[in-house]
Amino acid sequence: MKELQYLNSYFVKYKWHLLLGIVFVALSNYFRVLQPQAIRQALDLVYENVRSYRLYDGFEAQQALLSSIGSSLLSFGLLVMLLAVIMGIFMYYMRQTIIVMSRLIEYDLRKELYDHYQKMDLAFFKKTMTGDLMARISEDVSKVRMYLGPAVLYGINLSTLFVMVIYSMFSVSPELSWYCLLPLPILSLSIYFVSSIIHKKSEVIQRQLARLNSISQEVFSGIRVVKSYTHEPHMLQYFSAECDVYKDKSMNLATVNALFFPLMLLIIGASTILTIYFGGVQVYKGNITPGNIAEFVIYVNMLTWPVTAIGWIASIVQQAEASQGRINEFLSVSPVIVNTVEEESKLSGLIEFDQVTFNYPDTGIRALHEVSFTLRPGEKLAIVGRTGSGKTTIAELLVRMYDVQDGTIKLDGLDIRKHNLAALRRQVGYVPQDVFLFSTTIEKNIGFGKDEMSDGEAAHYAERAAIKDDILALPEGFDTMVGERGVTLSGGQKQRISIARAFIKKPSIVVMDDCLSAVDTDTENKIVGFLEEDLGDTTTIIITHRIYGSLVFDKIIVLDEGKIIEEGNHEDLLQLGGYYAEMYERQRVSEVLDDV
Repeated sequence: MKELQYLNSYFVKYKWHLLLGIVFVALSNYFRVLQPQAIRQALDLVYENVRSYRLYDGFEAQQALLSSIGSSLLSFGLLVMLLAVIMGIFMYYMRQTIIVMSRLIEYDLRKELYDHYQKMDLAFFKKTMTGDLMARISEDVSKVRMYLGPAVLYGINLSTLFVMVIYSMFSVSPELSWYCLLPLPILSLSIYFVSSIIHKKSEVIQRQLARLNSISQEVFSGIRVVKSYTHEPHMLQYFSAECDVYKDKSMNLATVNALFFPLMLLIIGASTILTIYFGGVQVYKGNITPGNIAEFVIYVNMLTWPVTAIGWIASIVQQAEASQGRINEFLSVSPVIVNTVEEESKLSGLIEFDQVTFNYPDTGIRALHEVSFTLRPGEKLAIVGRTGSGKTTIAELLVRMYDVQDGTIKLDGLDIRKHNLAALRRQVGYVPQDVFLFSTTIEKNIGFGKDEMSDGEAAHYAERAAIKDDILALPEGFDTMVGERGVTLSGGQKQRISIARAFIKKPSIVVMDDCLSAVDTDTENKIVGFLEEDLGDTTTIIITHRIYGSLVFDKIIVLDEGKIIEEGNHEDLLQLGGYYAEMYERQRVSEVLDDV
């Protein structure tokens, strides 16, 4: 149970739930143990009075004795019912404490895991499948809750009931008690042997379940690609094969449980037989009364479920151990990108890259090599280059999705790592190349970039992003649900909503990563016009594969294989006759052909 020790802090947090639960369990079992004693007294009363009843055969006193026996049995019956009611009340409260505690810890654990996910850096999510993340926060946490609730509850119940029953049995007849308990060591050895098997099989099953979740999430996210290539039968066959693996592993675990539980019932049954046989011998010797046999039989049956539950508890604990181990595996991973500064500062927009070299930690690929440039507040920079030249890496470094290995990045003359991380990201309007929209309304997607949004503000920035007319043309306007990942919108519409989401922040720095690739020329000119007019004093970096004639850049850099191979303004780069000049010429020819 090494992995489950992580949960001890939660037990401390909800200690009163746990302690009260233990008290209620103990009280419930105390009144349960009193019931066999009352039944024993009733049976002994009947046994003793039956012989007296026969002695009074033919006398009027026989009827009075019968009436007295009936009254006594009724009293004992009412006593047993009263004890059962009191026991039931305490059982209700023990569930209201321990089971409620397990639900509260489940909530806290899911929240802790979700919060930890949000703190992790981009490299973590690139190497971890979404299905695996979901499996740990859902299936694994649910397995752990079964340990926190039912397993703890029945474990406490077993412990307290076992102590009380054993004490009651030995106080009556130690010899008979030893015979009744003789099969229990065999049960303990069986549990020890089987629990290790359950643990191994449970861990394998949880990993396979995570794989199924990952496959499902990936296929459903890329369903348009699957359909366009008519790969539905192939993907179904692939998923079915993985389901068969999960089924086989689950059946192996079920087989272990199916063999284990009948074995435990057989052992408990053997205890009952031993109780009746040796109890009869003890009655014959006069050591105990017939009522004691009934009392012991009830005690043995009273222990049947708790002792049988040992195997069930062991199974739950082993599964929870495997699941908590998977959860701890993620919780033990610390984010590389952490905030070390509490003080927040307003950025003016001065950006300095000094001999920046960066290798992606998950692949080891070198994206940038000794890149240096300076961008003053309010200046506009264009970054151009072939695919894979490192353009997007510069954008990700500016919002500290990664930290550089060599060189430094400074904002307002201060190392980027010495800025408050949240304040930095709030003041950088980043429009990524891979546009992501949430499954909510268009207005909420635009307002995602701002904590509080005034009436009409979403419409204003939608207009500046040249998307307002498209939104108003929709049946529900800004209240239109965009669907998962914005599936109901075109690529250009998603890009422009993403631009409006960045603009509404009123950032000090704007970074746009090839976010105008899916819009037409007229729309592009409107957005660029907004950049020129309303964001004239904002430091702007545009990563692009095309040249915007209506937007004057203070500086243009050309990247190739992570290095700056050309740098200057538009006229300077045309005179060099290099990559930029070739790109400009190809674009000009393409525009002429489009006009024709």
